[in-house]
Amino acid sequence: MLYKFKTVKEYVEYFEKLIEKERLAEKEFHLNEIKRLSGRERQKRGRAVLGLRMKYVGEFLDFKIYRFNRNNMPEHQIKAGDIVLISKGEPLKFNQEATVSGVGRNFIEVYSKEPIFRSKLYRLDLFVNDITFKRMKKALEKIENGELKIENAKEILLGKKEPKVETVDEKSDILNESQNIALSKSINSDVFLIHGPPGTGKTTTLAEVIKKHIGKKLLVSADSNVAVDNLLEKLKEYNVVRIGHPAKMDSKLMKYSLDVKIRRDKRYKEVEKIIKKIDDLKYLQDKRYKKPTPGRRRGLSDEEILKYAKEGKGARGVLKEWMREMAEWLKIQKNINKLYDQKNEIIEQIMNDVLNNAEIIFATNSACGGEFLENRDFDTVFIDEAAQAMEPSSLIPFIKGKSVIFAGDHKQLPPTILSNDERLKISMFERFSALYPNVLHTLEIQYRMNEKINEFPSCEFYECKVKTYEKIKDITIRDLNIQPSEMYGEYIPAVFIDTCGKFMEKSKKDSPSKYNPKEAEFVVSLVEEFLKNGAKEEHIGIITPYKDHEEYIKSLVKSEKCKVKSDLLEVKSVDGFQGREKEIIILSLVRANEREEIGFLKDIRRLNVAITRAKRKLVIIGDAKTLIVSQTYKNLIEYIKSNGKYITLK
Repeated sequence: MLYKFKTVKEYVEYFEKLIEKERLAEKEFHLNEIKRLSGRERQKRGRAVLGLRMKYVGEFLDFKIYRFNRNNMPEHQIKAGDIVLISKGEPLKFNQEATVSGVGRNFIEVYSKEPIFRSKLYRLDLFVNDITFKRMKKALEKIENGELKIENAKEILLGKKEPKVETVDEKSDILNESQNIALSKSINSDVFLIHGPPGTGKTTTLAEVIKKHIGKKLLVSADSNVAVDNLLEKLKEYNVVRIGHPAKMDSKLMKYSLDVKIRRDKRYKEVEKIIKKIDDLKYLQDKRYKKPTPGRRRGLSDEEILKYAKEGKGARGVLKEWMREMAEWLKIQKNINKLYDQKNEIIEQIMNDVLNNAEIIFATNSACGGEFLENRDFDTVFIDEAAQAMEPSSLIPFIKGKSVIFAGDHKQLPPTILSNDERLKISMFERFSALYPNVLHTLEIQYRMNEKINEFPSCEFYECKVKTYEKIKDITIRDLNIQPSEMYGEYIPAVFIDTCGKFMEKSKKDSPSKYNPKEAEFVVSLVEEFLKNGAKEEHIGIITPYKDHEEYIKSLVKSEKCKVKSDLLEVKSVDGFQGREKEIIILSLVRANEREEIGFLKDIRRLNVAITRAKRKLVIIGDAKTLIVSQTYKNLIEYIKSNGKYITLK
């Protein structure tokens, strides 16, 4: 990974190539998934819609527009700008590519240069979520054109000049000393990085920093909808607006969405009247007059149809009665178009007023490059979970601010990428933390876990800087009235259960993932032991790095003989638990083989995330002989032998 760049041209070309690689990898991902999963399974995941009917809508420029309808449209991830595969049901045998132009409650509209084949029913598959890639490329173009707001922004991006940092005499009563240092340093700085290890209150700190900026034009973003909503929840007392599709927001926060705010404006009643007029005209148009389709108009332009109809003539084999009907259809269409313009004008006025009056605007990184924020700039931009965003994703909000404050932790999960090019896994947050250590402040007090759970990650990943808040350092499952058991190491907070080669990993055909059936069975019996001794399902989280192992555990939990309430017990991948916590975490590491291979367990950031989800009890299950090929796992096992409980399965 290049941390420094000689020129803007080199920077732009470097990331353009990486974005294109990622885009192609996404195509490959979808093709592989189509091979592996049935249509129904892919529809369940929101990446396909089956049983659609198609209607030709018309033409726009050189494109033909088609609408795919279905009454009970399932939830899906397909959005305007995405590329989809259209098929009769088996996309690998025959398909056609098209671009989505619009999505409604019961339809998906696409445009294509070629006519789409005839079929009774259709299947649409998401192929590439192109809109985000386009926005990343547009952000790079803006950098090339010098459209940046921060002083010396180009030099900062290239790694040539350290951003200005200024400490002000400002603090918040609800923050600790370390958090207040981050606040006082970030307020007047051009670029600042708040580094928040697990449990240190990163989001709380960032929310307090944002409050100190109220009165300026503020934009808050993050790579995921969940992270955006977490911050919005902490700042909803202000006049806030959330940009994005309401279906992707937390339902409790829907009232803050731009869509809802527009609809609640008094002027929207006029919009509803116009929509009613449009619907009435469309009904009249379709019921009484013939639409001038290419077959009916026989090459005649709109002007020619109107002219011949006025003269009461037919032409080119078109009867004068048909000519009159097509002309009436066109006149109604002209009125409909005028009404659409009126409607859009009112909505735009309302939207501009809502956004101009907002104290804070919230959006995902990608949505920051959308139409609503296209020509808006901000005094300060805040990017949360910044270490989980690819640099080109962070660029989209970055170029909009006169100053930018990042919050994240590059020692936890990196950006999720599909290409095998590791360079995209280096976030802007991580790159800046290496280039400009003076603009980074690490939060040092954690409020989540028992001291004995915290000590290992603190020293292994954070130079022993992260200390435990005095009042929680001795919390254990005893406080929850859970009885002790030898099976899980009594009340000792950190436990390692060595499976000693008794449980061996397996692979499913055509799956890159791993699972370990015997280890999964042991995990479920451990959960049952906790429940028998007074724990509740809600207290427990099961984390595993492997998807197939996660699915296998879930299937065991759902079986009739299992005594666990499956809907209350969370079983998730490491990624699914980032930013979360549980009283008890059971970490099932899966890998156990004669070759002593640990695969992507080598990514120690995943281990950091997994073990720091636990508040009172951490139970790690794994084959020590396989795991100790990694120095970090070796250190972990040695730490637990000295500071926790090491159990060997007989």
